[in-house]
Amino acid sequence: MATNGKERISTTDELLRAHAHVWNRTFAFVSSACLKCAVQLGIPDIIHRHGQPMKLSQLVASLPALDPSKSHCIPRLMRVLAHDGFFVELKAGDGGEEEEAEYTLTPASHLLLRTTPASMLPFLLLMLDPLMVKPLNWLTPWLGNDDPTPFLTAKGQTIWDFAGQNPAFNSLFNEGMESDSRMVASVVIEECRGAFEGLSSLVDVGGGTGTMAKAIAEAFPEMKCTVLDLPQVVDKLPGRKNLFFTPGNMFEAIPPANAILLKWILHDWGDEDCVKILRHCKEVIPSRQEGGKVIIIDMVVGHQKLEEANTHGDKSTQTQLFFDMLTMMLVSGKERTEKEWANLFSAAKFSDYKINPILGLRSLIEIYP
Repeated sequence: MATNGKERISTTDELLRAHAHVWNRTFAFVSSACLKCAVQLGIPDIIHRHGQPMKLSQLVASLPALDPSKSHCIPRLMRVLAHDGFFVELKAGDGGEEEEAEYTLTPASHLLLRTTPASMLPFLLLMLDPLMVKPLNWLTPWLGNDDPTPFLTAKGQTIWDFAGQNPAFNSLFNEGMESDSRMVASVVIEECRGAFEGLSSLVDVGGGTGTMAKAIAEAFPEMKCTVLDLPQVVDKLPGRKNLFFTPGNMFEAIPPANAILLKWILHDWGDEDCVKILRHCKEVIPSRQEGGKVIIIDMVVGHQKLEEANTHGDKSTQTQLFFDMLTMMLVSGKERTEKEWANLFSAAKFSDYKINPILGLRSLIEIYP
């Protein structure tokens, strides 16, 4: 068998493997849909509360929103999710009776519990919301027009304007970002304390409702932590002890501090805007000798240390590439390689940087004036 191009399929085995590869990618959305369904039904929480391996029949009986006529669908849903690593499927035998499946949680499903402090559930529900998924279907027409993002093509306005006019989506967005910040903060404070030790003050730029800054302020009570965000985000938020909120715009001015934190901010913006933000940061921090620096938490696509440290390196890079497409579709930003980051730092007149790939898919980057 052959194709008209340079790459040829020479055997039936190659044809079938290629066919399977196409199908796997074509139907990849089914995995996300099943996962969303499971968390909406509360399946991880139900199994967790059970406290031991849970029989399929017990699980089905514990789903209050399930119509009895759909009970036969749950084994099929669980089979997909077990295959994807969200549950462990065991077999329970009782004498000579037919074995019944039992299920336990995995580390991944523990992150989707409502009671987990660093739960990723709000983030998952945000990213799989129809409003976030819809722009994917507008990618092709968007490439033929001059709109900055497919989201604008699909909805007629930017994601920021849409969030400002739709309280329900704005709440969903904030909850998703807060849940991510809780997870990141727990790792940063545990593994990256050295990046914050000795700092007298820090400004969390674009810090939203302050989830990240609150965790840092509690871990370092001697540090003054300030959250800078738009007035509609922070005006009604109360400060406490060493935590403060100030309204502002990072493109206009940033309050002076010993260090500036940019957690998942720069990937939302193009290079020119990033350089502008970084220059504002550089203007308000002291010299490197006096402890001045900018701390960035963002992806470094394909970073060698990440690949070496992660046995699933290929999947990590794939997820980073997926997220790069997502930022392109939602906010006209991008995920950057180390070379692209270095070019930004140089353009903003920073002298040096250090990358610590301690955050899994993301890294903590320190840059120095």
